[in-house]
Amino acid sequence: MSDLNLEQPQITLSDIARALAGYSPKRFESATQRSAVAIILRNGTDGPELLYIRRADDEHDPWSGNIGFPGGRVEKRDHSVRATAERETLEEVGLSLDCACYLGQLDDITGTNLPIQVSCFVYALTVDQELAPNDEVAKAFWFPLYELLMPGRHQLTSIPFNSTTYYRPALDLLGPEGPVLWGITYRLTEQFLSLIGHPLPPPT
Repeated sequence: MSDLNLEQPQITLSDIARALAGYSPKRFESATQRSAVAIILRNGTDGPELLYIRRADDEHDPWSGNIGFPGGRVEKRDHSVRATAERETLEEVGLSLDCACYLGQLDDITGTNLPIQVSCFVYALTVDQELAPNDEVAKAFWFPLYELLMPGRHQLTSIPFNSTTYYRPALDLLGPEGPVLWGITYRLTEQFLSLIGHPLPPPT
């Protein structure tokens, strides 16, 4: 991509923590299926990085093969929605968030095409941990935050989903080898970047 060498913005985990510290997320109760995910940050060589996963191919999973954040359905054994995000993160990628720094919560969102409500919680790792994806995850990878802001990664694209094709904004994270980031995870990424003062550029 032609713009990948643009000067990167100076963003630190401390900046992100300050931006989220005073935020009061919009929460709501819904009769739809409830799920929770985690945005997990770490310090990389070029600033903060976010953890994404590519879900394994599964004909019974509506998000089969899609890029997302670690997370899943709220279960009765979870004492809170936040506990769901932490449990699912441990199960899916082997990261314990017990020793991570909790930074805050985003606004709850609902699915556009499926009856689902998603809560998203943000963490920063304080110690290095190796990723150990389970069989629900085809790939787990860290992605530099500043690269999310590069115009060449932001595009409008056609997305096949449940036998229908949608035209949606998306982020190209994996290039030719993988799917684009779209849908709920795109909306949460967009919300997170706006909250920390670095909104996504317009799609090209």
